[in-house]
Amino acid sequence: MNNIEKYNKVFMESLGVTEEQLAGLEYTGVDSWDSVGHMNLIACLEEAFDIMMETDDIIDFSSYEKGKEILAEKYDVAF
Repeated sequence: MNNIEKYNKVFMESLGVTEEQLAGLEYTGVDSWDSVGHMNLIACLEEAFDIMMETDDIIDFSSYEKGKEILAEKYDVAF
């Protein structure tokens, strides 16, 4: 499984969304992406990519696209 597949899988499983919903998905864009859902998503991403995200990155992680940007720039995850 490549990184984009892994990333998408975490989003779909953590937030209960479909792959079609990922593009343009933003924090609070679906009921499951509330504050608790956000922390669960972050924990699952950290586990999937074997990283530990910094607090500022967790706060800045405001959309599906922004998350890819943060992981690529700060944690060397290639998409």
